[in-house]
This record gives sequence, structure tokens and C-alpha cells, in this order.
Amino acid sequence: MSMFKLIAVIVPHNKADRISSSAVNAGSAGGTVLMGRGLTGSKFLSALGLGESLKDILLFLCDKEKTNQISVEIKKTCANERKNFGKIFILDSQVMIKAGNIFSEEKDEGGDSMDYSYQLISVILNKGYADDAMAAARKAGAGGGTVLNARGTAREDDEKFFGMHIVPEKEMLMMVVPSEKKDDVLKAIKELPCLQQPGSGIAFCSGVDSFDILGKK
Repeated sequence: MSMFKLIAVIVPHNKADRISSSAVNAGSAGGTVLMGRGLTGSKFLSALGLGESLKDILLFLCDKEKTNQISVEIKKTCANERKNFGKIFILDSQVMIKAGNIFSEEKDEGGDSMDYSYQLISVILNKGYADDAMAAARKAGAGGGTVLNARGTAREDDEKFFGMHIVPEKEMLMMVVPSEKKDDVLKAIKELPCLQQPGSGIAFCSGVDSFDILGKK
């Protein structure tokens, strides 16, 4: 079991401040807010162009002893919001660097792995292809996802323009899926034409410690 947990919360845009305040009141030392766009799991809404919305993504890294208290407080804060208001999930974090010190978990020699009910699948690919990846993942059993804007880092052999490296814009697609669907979703993403060239993108998985929907039940 990890010493630290990463609490991730995805809610509608401009809703981050209340949640951040509740997390701090519950013992969090603070967090980071990112902005992205949500992609619905509904094919019908996507076809109508209504499947996309702005999202706030909050990240809180905390000691595992405080995780439950912070999580409960965030859920209470969102309890009166509309149904399916947002999502909260928790990931293991084996190492943390703080104030120049490295804190890490002590592993047993056996290296026992933990069984997770859910997996976070993260896909980083060139800008404009996140919707294609979401469509492929949806056919393989995934629900919705959240897209963050990003950029790649140049390599020595990247193309240059006026002596400067061309750093392509990227998108990062994050999806939480049941563990039994992970392999099917990854296979569907792997076969996308936009990921066939070297350096065109990567995908990786992280075990989700817990997962819950925010808002009215």
C-alpha cells in the first residue's frame, strides 16, 4: 500500500473553488486545477455535437491517512449538485518530492501487486485525434473521458523551422474504465491509424484505488 494518494476530481468548469476549499478544510495542503473538456459516453449526443463541455480537473496529493477524510468532504460538498455532476477517483502514488526531500513507500521483497476494480487509461496523442481515440474506446466498452491540452517536447531529430524545434501540440485523454474492459479498450486504441507512426503517441494505465460519481444519488 502506498504512503501517498492522488485524489482526482473532475467537475464542470468554474466549480473548482468550492471543492478546493472543502479539501483544504479537510486536511489537504492544497492542489492543482487544470482545465479540459469532457467527452460524453453517449453516441447520440456526440452525433448532435452536444457531447462536449468544459471541465475543471483538480489534483490533490496527500498522505493516505487523510485521503478518506478529504474524499468524504468533497462528496458532501457536491451532494446537492445535479446527478452525475462529476467524478472523483483516487490513485496510488509511490513517491513524492517535497521541500527537496524524497518520500517513497517501502516495498516488500515479494512486490505484491494490488487488484484494482478500475483503471485510469491515459492516452497522449497529436492534437485533433482525442475524439477518434474516444470513439474507438467507446466501441470497446469505455464510457466518457476528459481531454487536456498539452505539448510535446522536442528531440534532437525533430524537424526545425528557422533553427527552432517544432514542438507539436498534443492532447491527453483520460478515461476511468472497469478493469475487465482495460485490455479491449487498449487494443482498440492501439489500432488507431493516428498511432501507427513512431512518436505519434502513447497510452498507459494506472490502478484506481476508488471511484465514485459526484452529485445527487
